[in-house]
Amino acid sequence: MKKLICLICFAAAVFVGAPCSAQTPSWQAAWIGIPHAKGDTNLWTCFRKTFSLDRAPADARARIATDSKYWLWVNGKLVVFEGELKRGPNPRDTYYDEVNLSPYLLKGENSIAVLTWYWGRDGFDHKSSGKSALLFEAKINGKAITSDNTWKAIRHPAFGNTGPPLPNYRLPEFNIYFDAGKDIPGWNGAGFDDGSWKNAVSYGVPPVGPWNNLVKRPIPLWNDSGLRDYVNNDSLPGTSAGGVIVAKLPRNITITPYLKIVADSGLKIDMRTDNYKGGSEYNVRTEYITRSGVQEFETFGYMNGHEVRYTIPPGVKILSLKYRETRYNTEQVGAFSCDDDFYNRLWEKSYNTLNVNLRDAIQDPDRERAQWWGDAVILMGEILYACDHNGIPAIRKAILNLVDWQKPNGVLYSPVPAGSWDRELPAQMLASIGRYGFWNYYRYTGDTALIRYVYPAVKKYLHLWKMGEDGLVVHRPGGWDWLDWGNDIDVPLLDNAWYYMALDAAGQMARLTGDLSDTAFYRERMSMIRKSFNRKFWNGTAYRSPGNKGVTDDRGNGLAVVAGLADTAKFDAIKKVLQTEFHASPYMEKYIMESFFVMQDATAGLSRMKRRYDNMVKSHLSTLWEGWGIGAEGYGGGSYNHGWSGGPLTLMSQYVAGIAPETPGYRTFHIIPQPGDLHRIHCIVPTVKGTVALDLKIEKEEKLSMTVDIPDHAQTARVGIPRMNPALSRITVNGTLLLQDGRPLNNNPSVKFAGEDGRYFFFNVRPGKWSFALF
Repeated sequence: MKKLICLICFAAAVFVGAPCSAQTPSWQAAWIGIPHAKGDTNLWTCFRKTFSLDRAPADARARIATDSKYWLWVNGKLVVFEGELKRGPNPRDTYYDEVNLSPYLLKGENSIAVLTWYWGRDGFDHKSSGKSALLFEAKINGKAITSDNTWKAIRHPAFGNTGPPLPNYRLPEFNIYFDAGKDIPGWNGAGFDDGSWKNAVSYGVPPVGPWNNLVKRPIPLWNDSGLRDYVNNDSLPGTSAGGVIVAKLPRNITITPYLKIVADSGLKIDMRTDNYKGGSEYNVRTEYITRSGVQEFETFGYMNGHEVRYTIPPGVKILSLKYRETRYNTEQVGAFSCDDDFYNRLWEKSYNTLNVNLRDAIQDPDRERAQWWGDAVILMGEILYACDHNGIPAIRKAILNLVDWQKPNGVLYSPVPAGSWDRELPAQMLASIGRYGFWNYYRYTGDTALIRYVYPAVKKYLHLWKMGEDGLVVHRPGGWDWLDWGNDIDVPLLDNAWYYMALDAAGQMARLTGDLSDTAFYRERMSMIRKSFNRKFWNGTAYRSPGNKGVTDDRGNGLAVVAGLADTAKFDAIKKVLQTEFHASPYMEKYIMESFFVMQDATAGLSRMKRRYDNMVKSHLSTLWEGWGIGAEGYGGGSYNHGWSGGPLTLMSQYVAGIAPETPGYRTFHIIPQPGDLHRIHCIVPTVKGTVALDLKIEKEEKLSMTVDIPDHAQTARVGIPRMNPALSRITVNGTLLLQDGRPLNNNPSVKFAGEDGRYFFFNVRPGKWSFALF
């Protein structure tokens, strides 16, 4: 019940009239820092402020901003581990965090200590402001504590630069280098004497360049596990013999390594994960230079992988090796299980992959840490079926970033935020703004305010696309002419299907926003594509464009089904294509598998899913891969962690369990399972109306029992009872006979018979827990 209340409160707070544009709150604080040369990079700066309070505060909200990351201590206690989001909400502005300090403040003297890390360079996921600085403001017991030139500051002397190999060019982050012999012991604690530090320099009160307007962080601060023991802690050595010490993590997670040792000075310790070269290119590692004696150190540069590899010189006494997991602050609510453990493991690996792919953005977490929107579209579906209410702001932020970085000429591009990338991937942009992107978010959340905000950007982008004299869309190469990894891509099929679905979504957005004059444009183009697509591309056995001289493309045929361009008369022929052609990467495979469920052939869909994902599920790795192999056997670098491969999670919850909204925000929804050859299905789906649950069992002679749990705040659910055996036609609900031979027998106002077809008996069901039996 607590979780349900949280979901409802979240819906009320976010979806009703929520502002979408950049927020510009007033500030008393000034940006402060230590002057540095233009072009300086990888700067670590310590800031301190001491002040007195006449009483411990009941509430003390601080607003904090920097470029690029910060760590915060109050009275020596760690409050925020890695604050600030990568810049920015748009090409000009900067995010700020809001943090409650009241649990850490005391009557009497208090100290605030902040460590900032300024990268000073752009990346595929960050736009540098060009200046290292801190902004801090809090009102405590009516007193303003603000960053100004009374704060003390010093460049931290222990941090520096490693030699090569360095992080690849896509990342703004640097390797961490820390020389403990140059450390400032206790600088972040209470009572530290900072009298020798210089006063910080003030750069002005916001809004001021180069940080400009400040936008409140739209996603939660990270979930911080604290320091934990490794899985193989008991077998880790007490003294290093030299070489690599492998510390095992419970699965692929996002961590920062820690050590406590006794060592001589000047020794180098290297810390990295097994995924240091994930996706074929270097990400981040840490070099620690020892001082003499007992010492402890935790790196602040996060990594991900299945194990941490410490290279420690021989003779160093190891007192403790630990790790801290920091991750996007959402918890798993959704669940799926069935009587075939293959699909259970696949669902679990999909979720594990999603968990690592959430951070500052919905991102490729390994070589890029960047928000590619083709990936994000698939991950959005997974978030909506697996995560608690904190997952939804990640989707909302992604959508806002995409439209707020739109170029003046109407071009949309990703990844954004970005400072070193601005190239349009047209097919991904169509997927983003279309049926599976923006409109899918609206279907599941009912967030009308966001659709009103983004619709002008959608309209502007769609008008960039031109139609040919043949009634089909003209190919738009953009800045990167990419539709999928792999070969044998029938480009015209994909172009027209993606554009068709984007037009469909735009038309619905126009009706929602009251821009009814726009709908004719979308209807006309959809009609042209629908007629021309089937006339020009259908050859009687498959969809093929006239210029395709190679194999028949499974991508284009699957996408034609999910787009609604293929009518039911073509389904049998298309299924034969999809049972013999296997050219897509995991990115497009999601839509091919989905087409089987759209064609009501769950058995074939699950069969293809098992065939395609067999190696990933059997692998000891806990996350799914970018391609069908790893490294040279994969695509695009062969990462073993790639969110777009998690599409089966969505398909199992949406189609196999059959749970999906029928009206926006789950006001009404359906539970119409497609079990295929499965005999047991358990599924839980989080929604903005509460948690929906299904338990289905198919017994001998294909008798069926099915329990559904409809949350109190939903209006009604359309429940479909699969017709497993044509001879079975009696249905009970909660033990009372409800239907016999197609005739309703009980006038239950909460469970009403709504008809039948060749596959299902349908009922309109009010909130509550209902157990159906078909016999």
